[in-house]
Amino acid sequence: MKIYTKTGDQGTTSLIGGTRLSKAHIRIEAYGTVDELNAYIGLLRDQPVNEKRKELLKEIQDRLFTIGSHLASEPDQQKKVLPDLLEDDLVLLEKEMDLIDSQVPKLRAFVLPGGHSSVSFGHVARTVCRRAERAVILLKQQEEVAEIVIRYLNRLSDFLFMLCRSMTHELGSEEVQWKPRIA
Repeated sequence: MKIYTKTGDQGTTSLIGGTRLSKAHIRIEAYGTVDELNAYIGLLRDQPVNEKRKELLKEIQDRLFTIGSHLASEPDQQKKVLPDLLEDDLVLLEKEMDLIDSQVPKLRAFVLPGGHSSVSFGHVARTVCRRAERAVILLKQQEEVAEIVIRYLNRLSDFLFMLCRSMTHELGSEEVQWKPRIA
């Protein structure tokens, strides 16, 4: 099977179900940003500091594929053949955040992204996650989107922040606090 179909050469793409949309449509932007986020989670999974978290990060990638498949489908197709996002998926992220919170110093100020390339990759993933969340919220203002998708992306961005704090701690890197300049 060839990877190229030429059906998108005129700037449209097909949803699961057959409807063609402009590649600039907010639905395409939403699932494209989720796909971008998934690539960054893969980059995080490949960092040596995350060796013990590979399975967790792979599970998150699987959930992002689930979200992407829902966003890439016509609403009437979503309940027929697609995998589900479950409340347990949010609970898993919350438990992981609670565990990290018990292992890192208490947060007393805003922190600047960086300190180590692995941590920086995590912060990029976090900001892409927030962008995906905004795109899905915008889509929801126009079309049906399951609430759990927005909740998962919100929780995931929080998890990614905590993951960055954990990586910083494990790598012995400096967590640089933001010190606002006061005139």
